[in-house]
Amino acid sequence: MLYNLHELQHAALAPVRLLAEAQSHFLQLPFLPGNFTPAARSMAAGLEVFERITRRYAKPEFGLHSTMIEGKPHAVQETHPLVLPFCRLKHFKREGLNRKQKDSRLLIVAPLSGHYATLLRGTVEALLPDHEIYITDWVDARNVPLAEGAFGLDDYIDYVINFLHFLGPNTHVMAVCQPSVPVLAAVALMSAAKDACTPSSMTLMGGPIDTRISPTTPNNLAQEHPIEWFEQNVINRVPFNHPGFMRRVYPGFIQLTGFMTMNLDRHVNAHVELFHHLIKGDGDSANQHRTFYDEYLSVMDLPADYYLETVERVFQKHLLPKGEFTWRGQRVDTGAIRRTALFTVEGELDDISGIGQTQAAQTICPNIPKAMRQHHLQTGVGHYGVFNGRRWREQIAPRVAAFIAAHDKPPAKA
Repeated sequence: MLYNLHELQHAALAPVRLLAEAQSHFLQLPFLPGNFTPAARSMAAGLEVFERITRRYAKPEFGLHSTMIEGKPHAVQETHPLVLPFCRLKHFKREGLNRKQKDSRLLIVAPLSGHYATLLRGTVEALLPDHEIYITDWVDARNVPLAEGAFGLDDYIDYVINFLHFLGPNTHVMAVCQPSVPVLAAVALMSAAKDACTPSSMTLMGGPIDTRISPTTPNNLAQEHPIEWFEQNVINRVPFNHPGFMRRVYPGFIQLTGFMTMNLDRHVNAHVELFHHLIKGDGDSANQHRTFYDEYLSVMDLPADYYLETVERVFQKHLLPKGEFTWRGQRVDTGAIRRTALFTVEGELDDISGIGQTQAAQTICPNIPKAMRQHHLQTGVGHYGVFNGRRWREQIAPRVAAFIAAHDKPPAKA
């Protein structure tokens, strides 16, 4: 019912939103003298702010069309070599390389947690010059027909294993935030099976391996309510006007409301500042706001089974650090990981995954040799800063690249 009301409200506001957008553009036409008055500027600014806070934001583009390699620009082409119902494997293919030595192959597992994989644009951009990068481009669940079946946490692990099999031996894997748990589980299962495609290294960044350590507001929320509460209050069925009609999902707009509420004053102030930037004609500041919120306000629906199982098994029961996590009825033994190097990264100010939660992977993987493990706590960054921004580019990314290079294995001779 809530999802239908949301769609009805969006449809009802559509004519007003279109009118506001048209009027805002009209009031910014440079050849009309009246548009330079304070009243016109204020009205145009107010109309733009209204249009932006009521629109539905489309999935953003990565927009990484080139990269610099050894001081020279190289074109980048986005391809999808493997497409599954709930995820497309995206490859950033760099053109014109003449290197004798192939770069490390890296699978970045993006979070399936509301925002699109484009949230990791900065992550990909920093690593692209020195790595052959693939990323999980998750599909909005409201666009997946019901006939494709359900998608749960075990299916997520299946997808990670499938992607690693597709990419082959000596692939490196990086999990950002939420995927740390299913990626660690996938690597443990592949290690136990002595799978030839077990990754050479695994980098876990800001992930909820053990949320009993330094619990944050989202962690406490999961503990305060039984799983039935989440099912009754946040799970809805997709309305008829989407391909995934009748699929049970955790709607992106509900999750976005939660994100915004955590820092409501900051978001309100940001839009007030946008209003003033527009009045003053401060285009650079206004564009920075637009760029950030075009990404932040673009959200996707999550499959209900996956969301509920993650809340229960990861955030409520803490099955992985307890050694009780299972996949398809099989116990996941993280002690089986012996030949995959482990790098864990945390942010000092992370209010999503507290300090120590990701580092816990080092404890539950006791059989990885000391020379193959490393931990880094980045000072002065929150959750987003672990994988984006200046400190990511200047201090974290070089460490990640060096760790991958140190544990890259040369191809076997024919």
